[in-house]
Amino acid sequence: MSALSDALKRLSLGDALIRRNPIFYSGARRSLAQLQTQTLAARRAWVDERLQKVLRHASRTAYGRRVGGGADLASWPLLEKPALRSEPGAFRTAGLRLSARGSTGGTTGMPLRLERSLPSLAFEQATLDFLLKGLGVEASRARIAVLRADSIKHPADRSAPFWIFTHGGRRMVMSPHHLCADSVADYARALEAFKPDVLWVYPTAIESLSRLVLRAGLRLSLPRVHAASEGLAPAAWELVQRALGNPAIAENYGQAERVAFAIAYQPGVYHFLTAYSKVELLPFAEDGAETLYEIIGTSLWNQAMPLVRYRTGDLVRLPAAWGEREVEEVALGVRPFGGVLGRSGEFLLTPEGMRITGINHFPREVENVHRIQVIQERLDEVRLLVLADAGYGPRDSQQLLRNVRAKLPPSMRVVLEVSERLEQTQAGKTPFVIHRPAVRQHLELARAA
Repeated sequence: MSALSDALKRLSLGDALIRRNPIFYSGARRSLAQLQTQTLAARRAWVDERLQKVLRHASRTAYGRRVGGGADLASWPLLEKPALRSEPGAFRTAGLRLSARGSTGGTTGMPLRLERSLPSLAFEQATLDFLLKGLGVEASRARIAVLRADSIKHPADRSAPFWIFTHGGRRMVMSPHHLCADSVADYARALEAFKPDVLWVYPTAIESLSRLVLRAGLRLSLPRVHAASEGLAPAAWELVQRALGNPAIAENYGQAERVAFAIAYQPGVYHFLTAYSKVELLPFAEDGAETLYEIIGTSLWNQAMPLVRYRTGDLVRLPAAWGEREVEEVALGVRPFGGVLGRSGEFLLTPEGMRITGINHFPREVENVHRIQVIQERLDEVRLLVLADAGYGPRDSQQLLRNVRAKLPPSMRVVLEVSERLEQTQAGKTPFVIHRPAVRQHLELARAA
């Protein structure tokens, strides 16, 4: 089933058979729409009822039996990401044959192996379609241009086209790795010709496109933009609207583990989707008149790998004066919050002036890597520090380098080092990406321009 799902991923047939399967999809759309208009009490009751089904599945996993989790959510411990990463099989539901595989490098460079049930695939698509409905477009019939992390062609190939068409010609998937001052006119012409209903982007990629369009004096008008996978700063909202003809913008917060989802249609006004998951907000730290809370999520739909009380590591900032009711209103999507902290775009800057995004994909499908850190020493040199697991060998190094070289141009030298530790900041944090001073200077000059 996993192989079939991968093969159908870029076909319209795959959407109809898997992601918009009518057995699951219609009910998911109804739940999403209805719950967003319900009272706090009604939302709480619906989530608690759905949660019981999830906990029954989770209690039958090896992990569930080990921790003795029962029908009371509080009986489950908080689930740390390293535990999921080190033993993914312990979180899979026995006997459930129909599922699809997933993987992620994560914003920390820590790869994960995931399984997703068919209802969860349909619900994820329903969630994305619900978001686009809020922008005024029906996704199943929409023409969608994609500017995210897709590797369309070799980075050394500098000739157009820098895009391919999928889903029967209704989707144009564009390479972010070839976008620069020399190619931006090609991108603009392609978008004008394709006339997408929505442009689906990484925030870093849409910021690059917007800046390049303005600098080149090009005229580009797009009706809608959907930003995901990174945070879109308020200043970036204004930049995108100024460069691309004042499009309507939606941004969403989520993770590959799919334990929490939030939508914003204006900067700094986010709502969690009630039907998506059980969200808990765990106090993390006090910061003056505000409190930082960590997002803890329990998927309500993934029977194949039911993750319970998963620590996302992502933080939200709420007024310290708020009590339990206000915090619960945020968790259940009744009350908005200002955004998720610490999810800014990670990218590399090439000698040609391109921004390479999606570098969290580097460790995907590399078996024996515990974690990586990407250090850009100079514009033309990138160093990868690898925390290796037992069994790491030349094949893992080769796969990791293939993943990297698929995204970086030949002008960038790549050095891979197996290390016992990663670099830390003075505050004790371990960034996934580090830009050395020489690179930061180029970035500052680019911003000033």
